[in-house]
Amino acid sequence: MKKTILIGFAAAIALSVCLVTVRAADDTQTMPSVGQMAPTFTLPSQDGNQVALDSFHGKWVVLYFYPKDMTQGCTIEAHNFQRDQAKYDAVNAAIVGVSVDTPDSHKQFCTKEGLTFKLLADPEHKVVDQYGSLGHFGNMTIAMRNTFLIDPKGKIVKVWTKVNPQVHSEEVLAAIAEAQKG
Repeated sequence: MKKTILIGFAAAIALSVCLVTVRAADDTQTMPSVGQMAPTFTLPSQDGNQVALDSFHGKWVVLYFYPKDMTQGCTIEAHNFQRDQAKYDAVNAAIVGVSVDTPDSHKQFCTKEGLTFKLLADPEHKVVDQYGSLGHFGNMTIAMRNTFLIDPKGKIVKVWTKVNPQVHSEEVLAAIAEAQKG
């Protein structure tokens, strides 16, 4: 009985990770800002292949950081990006998610939720930290829910912090449309 309660409690905590505001891991973190070139990196994806940010040169990149695979808010955000995949394709934009989960966790998440875009694994927190998105929830280290819109030349044109997963995909599409006008 105690084991069942503890497992249930742990599951409830994990499910809530994507719904709460987290605190930054370190007050000295610096987040790249609009106008800067996006810091480059290479991380493994859900299929085990190494994916470099540079491989998207010539495309818009929606680089979004999220707390945890298979949790409520993160699933909503991923579903909305997947729902709008054709719209992103139409504006030459790639969606790339990053969390501190493993490639195997990403593979399970993509399979379960029907996700076709790249999810990159950063269990060593290098890229999450590089983008000022390292946070904590209780005693867990996670990625904070931040998004960077990167133009086809590799420059950051918009940054969102503490995004609302319910409407974020629409916000990003609107920002791409606005940036393409100018």
